[in-house]
Amino acid sequence: MTPEIYRVGGCVRDELLRRQGVNIPCGDRDWVVVGATPEWMIEQGFMPVGADFPVFLHPKTHEEYALARTERKTARGYHGFRFYAQSDVTLEDDLRRRDLTINAMAQDKDGNVIDPYGGQTDLNARIFRHVSQAFAEDPVRILRLARFAARFPDFKVAPETNALAQSMVQNGETDALVAERVYKEFSRAFAETNPQRTLEVLRDCGYWQRSFGDIELTQTLLTQIERAAARPDHGDVVTALIFGQCQDTQKVRNRMKALRADSVTTSLCELVSRLLQPILSARSAEDFARIFTQGDVLRRADRFDRFMAVIAAVAPDFDFGRLALAREAFVGVDAAAIVRTIDNPAKIASALNEARVQAVKEVLEKK
Repeated sequence: MTPEIYRVGGCVRDELLRRQGVNIPCGDRDWVVVGATPEWMIEQGFMPVGADFPVFLHPKTHEEYALARTERKTARGYHGFRFYAQSDVTLEDDLRRRDLTINAMAQDKDGNVIDPYGGQTDLNARIFRHVSQAFAEDPVRILRLARFAARFPDFKVAPETNALAQSMVQNGETDALVAERVYKEFSRAFAETNPQRTLEVLRDCGYWQRSFGDIELTQTLLTQIERAAARPDHGDVVTALIFGQCQDTQKVRNRMKALRADSVTTSLCELVSRLLQPILSARSAEDFARIFTQGDVLRRADRFDRFMAVIAAVAPDFDFGRLALAREAFVGVDAAAIVRTIDNPAKIASALNEARVQAVKEVLEKK
């Protein structure tokens, strides 16, 4: 039997959505090869790259081609699988192991859609539904489900899929998720168009309460996230809204460290923890100067800009014009000129602070 090659997964789903007029960019294409062996793939010029199961790079396009495979659960968590990828695995076998019906469709070389599990019906009905009970074997699928909800906010989770996710949480399957994978999925989800949907899905299945129960998903927080998501490049701002509003900065630092978060996002979360409430209540020139100093606005202007995006999501009526004037005055002080007038180095810091407070005071009094 000659091996057959199919496009599979998200690229098929997104093409069908584009046919419906949904504006989705063309992303990576995934391919599955049915009826092949690793030896046959290599003979065709494909380069093996898979560590856990046979995946190959096309010799010209360098796209990934995976042998059709099945999997069997062998241990708790998402690493506990044994894969079977021999030439007798059918396309239907391969698609059955996928997470959601809308991701379990294939397309042959003539463009015909192979849809053994009702993916097109669920796509048209805007429903996320698991393909089989195999969904319950991989806790990452709950995080992926939540991420898809952020990308496709008009889709609803099927009641039976939510019930299955609830049972996974209750039996401790999600406890096996490692921090790096959780943060990776969060980072991708929070950068989507409707990141608040991710939190709603995680709340509805109980995962959020079990893993992040100290952070209450209030309607106020969800609204703040929705505001932030209206801005481009909002992923770190959403993360800071969720994890940074705790005023215990050490707790915030410890959590971001536990999640193995990147240093830039961690720093923004810490800044929000320390300065969000002070800046919302700032009134005097001394208040603003203190915030600019603690926020290191002179050296880390980009971070402060991201901090302002957090403020806008929390307090959309905040007087940003006043803040901008104060910041400009603070930054505009000629530090070098002041330093040249001081003989005692121990007095430099206080002199600079005094000059900056005075500069801010002058612009605020004019406003």
